[in-house]
Amino acid sequence: MHIGTERQEFGQARQRKYVVAEEVQQTVPIRHEEVRVEREPVTESNCEATAAPDISEAEHEVTLHAERPVVETKAGPVERVRFTTDEGTVTGEVHKEKIETDVPEDRRQR
Repeated sequence: MHIGTERQEFGQARQRKYVVAEEVQQTVPIRHEEVRVEREPVTESNCEATAAPDISEAEHEVTLHAERPVVETKAGPVERVRFTTDEGTVTGEVHKEKIETDVPEDRRQR
């Protein structure tokens, strides 16, 4: 008796893949630089220079920076789909041939 499996069509299954958009909101801290001119009178306690600079006209540039929120999305797997394998038990009937002999005692080989 040979026991095994054979493959046959059992039915059909359909998988449908679709995209769902989900809006996510998260608060992030944002820093920025700003120029603020604060005028205060010079006094003996806050005067750090020993001599005042010469009076002149000048122009100074300062580069200001600011942060802005950005979002980056990356596609990646979140679940797997698998087919399952089960085990089954088969029962079959086996037919055997048996041979009986009827040989007189004096004809048997020794």
